[in-house]
Amino acid sequence: MTMTYETVLNSLKDGVLTITINRPEKLNALNAKTIEELHETLLEAENDNQVKVLILTGAGDKAFVAGADIAEFANFSVQQGKNLSATGHFKIFNFIENYSKPVIAAVNGFALGGGLELAMACHIRIAAEGAKLGLPEVSLGLIPGYGGTQRLAQLVGKAKAFEMICTGDFISADEALRWGLVNHVCSSDQLLVKANEISARINLRSPSAVRTAIKVVNSGFNKNENGFEVEIEEFGKLFATNDFKEGVDAFMNKRKPSFTGN
Repeated sequence: MTMTYETVLNSLKDGVLTITINRPEKLNALNAKTIEELHETLLEAENDNQVKVLILTGAGDKAFVAGADIAEFANFSVQQGKNLSATGHFKIFNFIENYSKPVIAAVNGFALGGGLELAMACHIRIAAEGAKLGLPEVSLGLIPGYGGTQRLAQLVGKAKAFEMICTGDFISADEALRWGLVNHVCSSDQLLVKANEISARINLRSPSAVRTAIKVVNSGFNKNENGFEVEIEEFGKLFATNDFKEGVDAFMNKRKPSFTGN
């Protein structure tokens, strides 16, 4: 990773790229510049063979991302509003969901509106004990516009999604864990430790298999695809990879595999 940004910090260690949204004075709210710089960071990491797993978090201890920067769209027209949503979907939220490398959200503090939508787009979510999560857009006369109406219902079920979205209420990290919105809850000082532990375990596995697993799991939530058929097709393709040959050889010879992602 060679590029530097104003609103996004990057740190690469042992194959894990930690991306920090760095606007603590604005509770790391997503403005147009942050979305653009995050998109560029993700593009660069996609093509960097050193990067195996990404961890996404927020600067400071108050917020992961406390929503979108409301001042930027306060006077938008209908078309500008549609463009705001569409651009976010394309550059960040759908982009992360379908990313070829696992993305882990380390939720420190508030994950509200676009912040919770960002966490939900990630493949795995870990929350600090004091984190608060919610989609309060209805209090502004809006709805979630970065995929929140769809991903929240997928994760917690339709009824709980209706309740959270229509009340705009926040839930605690523990409640988020009970509803399956996050995978783990830990103390704030252990948040990145836990994220790195999961990353380290993923790093031991075949990158080509992990990449394929992300694609196939997502296909089951795509109304235009049959997840079972995609699984059959992609399962077969993996037999042609070097990772498969390496994995089987290592297993047969009782040694640790050395995967290349090819």
